[in-house]
Amino acid sequence: MRIASLLASATEIVHALGIGDQLVAISHECDYPPEALDKPRVSRSRFDPAGMTSAEVDQAVRRAMREHGAVYELDSERLHAAAPDLILTQGVCEVCAVPTTLAEEAVVALEGRPEVLSLDAHTLDEILESIIRVGETAGVAARAGAYAAELRERMEAVRGRVTDRPARRVVAVEWLEPPFVPGHWVPEMFAMAGGVLLAGEVGGPSRETSWADLAGTDPDVLVVMPCGYGLEASRREADAHAAELQALASRAVEEDRAYVVDGSSFFNRSGPRVADGVELLGALLHPERFRQVDLTGRAERWVRKNKAD
Repeated sequence: MRIASLLASATEIVHALGIGDQLVAISHECDYPPEALDKPRVSRSRFDPAGMTSAEVDQAVRRAMREHGAVYELDSERLHAAAPDLILTQGVCEVCAVPTTLAEEAVVALEGRPEVLSLDAHTLDEILESIIRVGETAGVAARAGAYAAELRERMEAVRGRVTDRPARRVVAVEWLEPPFVPGHWVPEMFAMAGGVLLAGEVGGPSRETSWADLAGTDPDVLVVMPCGYGLEASRREADAHAAELQALASRAVEEDRAYVVDGSSFFNRSGPRVADGVELLGALLHPERFRQVDLTGRAERWVRKNKAD
């Protein structure tokens, strides 16, 4: 089977299931695993986010949606040349990745009318179900079922290690200008790791809010996890909004329980690395129980520049 992935998490799923050799095309956002990155890229953004602040990205996204109805576009010629039998896409968020509607429009012009499989996961269970669906469609159902069970076992093991610990009250910030709080599967990830989000809804979309609305929450822990940003970019965004974060979570900041994380790899994607994300959160919320978890390049304590270590 020839597979085209228009979704970064789908590319990760394909490789995790051991069928990466069937991948013939990927999206512009796919950046993991390294062995997938030499495939033709068949999508592109309508703007270049490199060097933009979160406010500038937000404005560019809103402009693209207003003017074009989509943030991304497909390279029809490259997609045609890849000749996929299966196209993996998503319907969760039109801002995050190529939506199903664009893929379905492109299929009309392709020979053989490849199957479009939309992975519309909004919860952890649905992420695991997506893995199983990809495996079933690609002919490796048993392998996918076993892998999904392995991921579930890893996440449940984290829950088991914190059940006797007091839940940490957490504010997680998924975008900073304007501020957004997380939805979909992210609140579940915090719950499994022994925390409770003070803003955000399981299964619902990420929600725009305001710093004023978050004021007074006084979380035990602050986690800055901008959507699509790696660790270094998350740190820059936190530093740029230091005053707001300090006002929001002064106790967490002063007690060294404020963190920036690689949101793109471990939290924003509906793929296999959510299990790594749950383990990572365990180490942030209850470090005494997860000393073996390596935070290097994944998460770090955030300290205001004028505060000494």
